[in-house]
Amino acid sequence: MKRNLKEFGASLVNPNYAPIGVKVAIVVGSILFIINHGTTLIKGKMNQERWISATISYLVPYMVCVYGQHTSSAKHKSDES
Repeated sequence: MKRNLKEFGASLVNPNYAPIGVKVAIVVGSILFIINHGTTLIKGKMNQERWISATISYLVPYMVCVYGQHTSSAKHKSDES
């Protein structure tokens, strides 16, 4: 379990996974941002808590995408051996 977490942590900055993760984060994160914070942003009522939540709206899709890539890659490597 500990090894898997370390591998996943390393995969978050893996240059093979990051480009797709960033693209997914921009698209999905922007959709989530608009849904969850669009009205508040337009009204000029964003506060620190909202900005933290908005940041998470981008981080979660990135992490999910990288996790999927990491899991798929690990599965393919185990299938090859």
